[in-house]
Amino acid sequence: VELPPNGKTVGSKWLFKKKTNMDGNVHIYKSRLVAKGFTQTPGIDYEETFSPVAYIRAIRILIAIAA
Repeated sequence: VELPPNGKTVGSKWLFKKKTNMDGNVHIYKSRLVAKGFTQTPGIDYEETFSPVAYIRAIRILIAIAA
């Protein structure tokens, strides 16, 4: 993907986590790559944001139908 002349990339970083069992011994290592979205400027790097959220009423209806 070509970066526009006035565009800038969003940085990223790795997060690491150790999951332990009841004894305190590490039993799984997890990692994920996250974007540094806080470096973006509203109106310059993006115009709108979306957060898809379901209504609790719709979830209850779906569960009632499935039951």
